[in-house]
Amino acid sequence: MRPLLVLLSCLLMLLGPIQPGWAQLHTHLDENGSEVVRSLESLRDLDYQSWQVVAYRSGPPGPDAPLTLRIVGYPGKVRLDHPTDLQVSAGRRHWDLPDITTANPKLAADSRDAAAEFDLKPLINDLANDRPLRLALGGVFVELPVPPFVVAEWRSLVEAV
Repeated sequence: MRPLLVLLSCLLMLLGPIQPGWAQLHTHLDENGSEVVRSLESLRDLDYQSWQVVAYRSGPPGPDAPLTLRIVGYPGKVRLDHPTDLQVSAGRRHWDLPDITTANPKLAADSRDAAAEFDLKPLINDLANDRPLRLALGGVFVELPVPPFVVAEWRSLVEAV
């Protein structure tokens, strides 16, 4: 009886109270010394292809801070044409995020064309909650599901220090 109680007690201690999830934001300085805060996730589309999805803010926090979404495929496996707007949907809501890849000198000069950047600000300004999203990029993927916890990270970029 005693070993069973010890085992049960150990299991309860391991489980413990469930803590809420926290955003996995990373802060670093870019080559110009400006602060960059980013959310980095690896997501799979409906064809089970992996994509690196990076949302980031350059500069100080606040409602006027630029927000960018970068989608990266594996070089040699995919070529992203520019400009191609990113289509985002959530239920009946729909957004077209403009392709701003050519505004980034590093990506514009990269001949692999495996990354694209989009202005995330219109979407974040319009979202009132952390709803799941579906991304579509013409000729690349039909649907890339974005879970609510990732949307929460993106929304937290605006005010993250």
